[in-house]
Amino acid sequence: MLYYRDIVFERPQPHEIQRLGFLPADLHFHTCYSDSATRVQDALRLAAEQGIGLAITDHNQIGGVVEAQRQGMGVPLIPGIEVSANDGPHILLYFYSVPDLQDFYQRHIERNRRDGPFTAIRLDTQEILDRHEDYACIAAEAHPCGYSFLNRGVERCVVGSCIGEEIFSRLDAFEVICGGMARTHNLKAARLAATHGLGRTGGTDGHLLHELGGVVTCAEADTVDEFLDAIRKRETVVIGRERPLAEKAVMATAVLPHHLPYTVPILRARWEQEFPRIRNFVQGRLGR
Repeated sequence: MLYYRDIVFERPQPHEIQRLGFLPADLHFHTCYSDSATRVQDALRLAAEQGIGLAITDHNQIGGVVEAQRQGMGVPLIPGIEVSANDGPHILLYFYSVPDLQDFYQRHIERNRRDGPFTAIRLDTQEILDRHEDYACIAAEAHPCGYSFLNRGVERCVVGSCIGEEIFSRLDAFEVICGGMARTHNLKAARLAATHGLGRTGGTDGHLLHELGGVVTCAEADTVDEFLDAIRKRETVVIGRERPLAEKAVMATAVLPHHLPYTVPILRARWEQEFPRIRNFVQGRLGR
């Protein structure tokens, strides 16, 4: 097994991390504004108790971030969103300010959402990255080497010839520990981040309150601006562990009711995402 100096597969100890001069933050967490039952105030309260920062990254939504800023509670808040691209990847965008996030959302995301609010929007990865360049913003790829049977990770899209390899140079970071992935997926993401000179982030991809803080990104920073700068400069340390299979099953069961009302638009979007990979596979078998 490969090990990395700045990627540690252990349960985080936030107060010990802070004692060493680092700010720990869970950079991938969902709330009731997305496909989770977790209230924003509960997530903020637990983050404050743990002594960590928090990025609320709801699917194609920013209401949780806006509410979190209004409530405050002294938690370092990294304004974020998880954008589901039309061609498969999930892109985590972290903004230096909430007004910039709101402007980006209103101009580019809200008008391109489908009927299913948590499924892919009508913009491809390249288009999303084109539009984010007008903002002070960090672009990281969520779970870049997953999921097993879905075209959701950028690495799977590149391997399947759905997206060109040049996409790596347009990203600032890879999520190298995602709490919802297997260790093999995360290690592959770490290797790719090193190969392409990308920054490293980590987060729980949590939907249930008790998952918060299970994976953290750490940086020598006193402010959100300094924290995001550290990601861009590849000066972060990621600490955390993947959830056991039983806990993943519990989370999937809790999330499912939020998706069921949008089954038809979700299936339609999935077909659009998977069709290029299926077509390439068939053409390869036919020798075309």
